[in-house]
Amino acid sequence: MKPLNVGVIGYGWAAGAHIDAIHSGKLGRVVSVCSSRGLDAGELSRRHQCDLRTFTSLDAMLADPALDVVSICSYHAQHPQQAIAAARAGKHIICEKPVALNLADLRSVQEAVRAAGVNFCVCFELRFSSQFMQTAALIGAGALGKIHYGEIDYYHGIGPWYREYEWCVTNEGCGSSLLAAGCHALDALLLCMGADVDEVSCWGTNSAHPIYKVYQYPSTSVTMLRFKSGAIGKCASVIDCFQPYYFHTHLVGSEGSLLDNKLQSNTEPGADRNRWRELPFRPVDSGDVADHPYRKQFESFFEAIHSGKPMPLTGLNEAVLTHEVIFAAERSMRERRPVTLEEIRKHR
Repeated sequence: MKPLNVGVIGYGWAAGAHIDAIHSGKLGRVVSVCSSRGLDAGELSRRHQCDLRTFTSLDAMLADPALDVVSICSYHAQHPQQAIAAARAGKHIICEKPVALNLADLRSVQEAVRAAGVNFCVCFELRFSSQFMQTAALIGAGALGKIHYGEIDYYHGIGPWYREYEWCVTNEGCGSSLLAAGCHALDALLLCMGADVDEVSCWGTNSAHPIYKVYQYPSTSVTMLRFKSGAIGKCASVIDCFQPYYFHTHLVGSEGSLLDNKLQSNTEPGADRNRWRELPFRPVDSGDVADHPYRKQFESFFEAIHSGKPMPLTGLNEAVLTHEVIFAAERSMRERRPVTLEEIRKHR
């Protein structure tokens, strides 16, 4: 397969990880970077050991007929406008989370991507981690039976030691704990428990510590999901904590339970219900994008483009569902009531 030409929008922490991941694979190559900062093409090319063109105008970069894919790594609030522009230019899209900060912008991106017929990949890359690839395989093999309860929680203090803290603490720049980072945990919960979400309830609170008091929205939230199957799920998103990064995972089914990287299953011969069996993978344990499985995700995306198939696991449909649940959670918190997915889907 001929490598696809990729242009990166924005140049920060995530962009560096995207470039490194793309270059470590065989199916894509970064050929351009667009940033309002006016980057030096020579210096950037030396840093990444490749020939890069630099742009300050997105329209100019998108006008390149040789460009196949764009990777959106800019500020959260810029993602919808840039994704729509890329779709209209006929470019396939990799989009960092979140795709949008509100439902109207999500619908605009959804409509633009479908109208253009381009492929789309959202960076819920933890679906491609060893932990969740193997967890999904265990679920598919029936090791847990029918899951009736699950909780996947995100604990990661986002303070001034991260550059995004400068803008992510505001409603305009981010808007919720889930949109800031907890969406990874919510998305993983949907991967494990399914897409048939019926009703969402959410509550939020804030830390009293001076570092975290500046958040303009509840920096800790707890979201409860009720599925049409009758199952229930929980996602805590805690970005105002002082502790090591922790991606807590606990699934309970009719035939067993899974806790992070430990399993107890009645389907295993000689299983002891009082003992866990440790599974052969390292749990997700870092918020550093350099540790995330972008290479595996991006190679899958490039393969999907070449084959003319939708992106598996993290395509447009998965992106839309996770964001719909987030916006249902936000409405629930604002209005202090449960919100159904049907309510959210009426607004297209």
